[in-house]
Amino acid sequence: MYSEQGKYPIEVCISPLSWPLFQKEGAVVIVTDIFRATTSMVAAFQNRVKSIIPVAEVAESIAYKEKGYIVSGEREGKTLECAEFGNSPFNFMEPRLQGKTVVMNTTNGTQALKMVKDGNNLVGIGAFTNRDAICNWAMEQQRPIIIFCAGWKNRFSLEDTLFAGAAVQYILENGKGDFHTMCDSAISSADLWQLSQSNPRAYIEKAAHRHRLKKMGLDDILDYSMQLNTCQCVPVLKGEEIVDSKA
Repeated sequence: MYSEQGKYPIEVCISPLSWPLFQKEGAVVIVTDIFRATTSMVAAFQNRVKSIIPVAEVAESIAYKEKGYIVSGEREGKTLECAEFGNSPFNFMEPRLQGKTVVMNTTNGTQALKMVKDGNNLVGIGAFTNRDAICNWAMEQQRPIIIFCAGWKNRFSLEDTLFAGAAVQYILENGKGDFHTMCDSAISSADLWQLSQSNPRAYIEKAAHRHRLKKMGLDDILDYSMQLNTCQCVPVLKGEEIVDSKA
């Protein structure tokens, strides 16, 4: 897996706390929060929402609600009082959301997006459900690629790291020699994916966040979230909004 060949490096930032060590100008950053924010964002665009406005503070959600926006949001799995619904991907499949802008506020995913939105990086949204599509988009940009795992309250997250490994493997195998990695976290995440790819749904039973969701009765999204390539949308950050670059 280790390689010095190829013009553009691939790196994996396994925690928001590590972002200052990986941050660079002119990169493609794929943000991932598998359970549940980025999987929900991909589901939303598959359902043809117009855009998503990611926010990090509850006060921002309240302000948008007062302006008439549809607001979704949660903290530690519990729906915010100001929100119509939480951040299950199933919430974003409702037909009434088609063509609408939704404000989203989550414990980990939108916090990570806040960290990467400034500067001249290109930011995309990654999940297992759009793995090939988001990776193909990233490769087309011909820039260094950083996969940013939102984690859980700044901690290592097994499900996000597993996706990072799936993305690293796909890019190295399909990048036509343009990409390489000398990053230990990228190499180890790819090794983790190789270990689990025959049955990632079974492997993820080990994940701490899987069990947090189970205790809260929110683990109905597991089967959906671990499916590869059920969606073709490519959500990207444009200014303050996320839009589907393929729309």
